[in-house]
Amino acid sequence: MAAVLLGTVLIAVRGSQLGRWVVDDAAITFAYARSIDEGLGPVQQAGSPPVEGYSNPAWLALLVLGRRLGLFDHRTYFGVPDQVLYPKGLGVLCALGTLMAVACVARQLVTNSWAVVLFCSAFLTVNMSFVAWMFSGLENPLYALLATLLAAVLARALLNDRLTATGTAVVTGLVALAAALTRPDGAVLAAAYPMVVLLRVNRMTLRPSARAAACAVAAFVVPYAAFLVWRYAVFARLVPNTALAKAQDTPTWESFSGTGSLLSFAGWTAVLAGALVTGAALGRSGPARTALPGVLVPLVLTLAAFGVLNPDWMRMFRFATPVWALASLTVGVALMDQVERGSLRARVVACVTVGTALLVSWGGQRERAASFQAHPTLPVCHVAYRYGAVFNEYAQRLKLTNASVLVPDLGGTLLTSNLAVRDLAGLTEPTIAEAYADKDMPALRRHVFETLRPTFIHTHGHWVTTPGLTVPRLVAAGYVRIYPEGTGGDWVRAAAVSDPRQLASTRSWAAREVPKLLSQYKTNPNETCGQLHPGLTLGAADR
Repeated sequence: MAAVLLGTVLIAVRGSQLGRWVVDDAAITFAYARSIDEGLGPVQQAGSPPVEGYSNPAWLALLVLGRRLGLFDHRTYFGVPDQVLYPKGLGVLCALGTLMAVACVARQLVTNSWAVVLFCSAFLTVNMSFVAWMFSGLENPLYALLATLLAAVLARALLNDRLTATGTAVVTGLVALAAALTRPDGAVLAAAYPMVVLLRVNRMTLRPSARAAACAVAAFVVPYAAFLVWRYAVFARLVPNTALAKAQDTPTWESFSGTGSLLSFAGWTAVLAGALVTGAALGRSGPARTALPGVLVPLVLTLAAFGVLNPDWMRMFRFATPVWALASLTVGVALMDQVERGSLRARVVACVTVGTALLVSWGGQRERAASFQAHPTLPVCHVAYRYGAVFNEYAQRLKLTNASVLVPDLGGTLLTSNLAVRDLAGLTEPTIAEAYADKDMPALRRHVFETLRPTFIHTHGHWVTTPGLTVPRLVAAGYVRIYPEGTGGDWVRAAAVSDPRQLASTRSWAAREVPKLLSQYKTNPNETCGQLHPGLTLGAADR
């Protein structure tokens, strides 16, 4: 247990180097947790229709629970808002649970289980991809925990000859269910138990194996089918709206090219060394050979799931968190098995090979890790001030009530805006999501200009070129620009402005204040902000 606690501390300390950073996408789920706890249902904000603009219902449930208990979205402790402390605290608890699952497996397979735990802890601590997304506010820590827990259950069942026991089958099905409710691609883990059973089946065990596999499938399918029925009844869709907006392609063999980029980040020397030591453990009779398939199958499944997902715009391989946990467990057990059971020469070769490969790998990751630490992906604080606070100010200065705003960065905006928020990325806008899925940008623009008719619009970069919300089109649709930002900027519907002097005054204010925010984000993206609440402004009291 001491090794587990030490490892958890190491991971938490590395995570603390990211400061109070929470990625903006996490705040979308925060907003839904706020709405559900306040009795509004699964909506992004009061007055919005139910739309499944999140893809992590299990993580959402933990946030709702935290808010109900007064631990989340309520107050600040020692200057740190609980909107930061609570999700990061869940990340620490999930890291603890992941290492406990590692220890549970290692204790059954090797004498020095503590060494396996410390190896995994070190492996994960120096891996910024793992650390960053464990403490991003997103569901990654829960997904990593569940994947490792499933591997632990399978490995112990193989070792104790209880693979076809009904209890084992049901537990694996329920853990896979929890993973599927944590991330859509977590559903791939439902195949882990049947695949392991298939690897171990023979004529003598065919009937009990088939019965156990059926139990595991039923434990997953029956409640998941009930969830799909609820989803369709509430949202009129069988998939979350986020999946439609991201236009996930049907997997092909070419899709797995994404796996290569992940393995390159890990370092091909480390991948080869890990494969060699794992192969040695599988080639020698003993506990490791018996149990390791229970870890390798979930590892292969999560790696394959990562490969077929559309490339993610966020850096540091957001969807790979369970891959790192399972890979560290696999290599840690295999290496310790070699140390304890191999010849002296084999021990030395294994330790030197793996150690050297990992050092080379970590050295190659250092620059990218430092870059991410200095400029992490889209902090929620920046979005909250740039879009939530700024557009609140615009509405006040232009004396607009019942105003709406269309923005591509949603989380911090939802937590802080007084306006009705519309999502240009489509995560919470079904019609826009359908337009992205169909690659029908004219339909998207018709919906924006003719149906939504938002009071304010913000565009920049990709959100100008992809939907085609260019300056001529916005002007033709009756919008005037308040603040230019590259080829996009902040726009207001001209018909909503009754006094041209107010517009001129608002433009002057924006020209003075918005560049300060943008400069602040570029020079110090980790700058902290306080509790995020509706009505946030740029006043000193909010800082």
